Amino acid sequence: MPTTSLLRNVYLLYFSKPIHQRPVLRAAASMRARRIVQIGVGTGGQALRLLEVVRRYHGRDQVRFAGIDLFEARPPDAPGLTLKRAHNLLRRLASTVQLLPGDPQSALARGANAMLNTDLLVISADQSGARIRGAAGYFPRMLHERSLVFIQYPDGEEFEKLTRRQFLQNFDNRPVGHAKAA
Repeated sequence: MPTTSLLRNVYLLYFSKPIHQRPVLRAAASMRARRIVQIGVGTGGQALRLLEVVRRYHGRDQVRFAGIDLFEARPPDAPGLTLKRAHNLLRRLASTVQLLPGDPQSALARGANAMLNTDLLVISADQSGARIRGAAGYFPRMLHERSLVFIQYPDGEEFEKLTRRQFLQNFDNRPVGHAKAA
């Protein structure tokens, strides 16, 4: 049974901070996402908000979340969660929480087959373009025709929204993880 109240959902979609994450939350709500993959979990705040939003529409047993992050291997000056803390934080909101430590390429080599039919792929700004491009071969099998991809570039806070087709077509032409082309 969905647990997020209507009032809490309205707050998350229209008034929550940071503001630049609202379009991602709104997309998750409008598409009624069930399967979410986030590359770059960081402190876990965005993942928690995403799962709260989708829980408004689905029960815990229908929601799957996969997170790829360096976790304990993160540089000491970079904020983030440990693998154990991330799992404890997220598992109450999704039936399946798959957390893969490492860079996107190595993590997807181990777990991409468990991330088939991803509805929403979120790539955080802390992911380098080389790491994402190295994982490019895994994205076509993970995403379905209605999948949405949100990419955050290091030069700004905003996320760029792409359809599966746009993401895969422009993958080699766009500097993912670096400043957007003008």
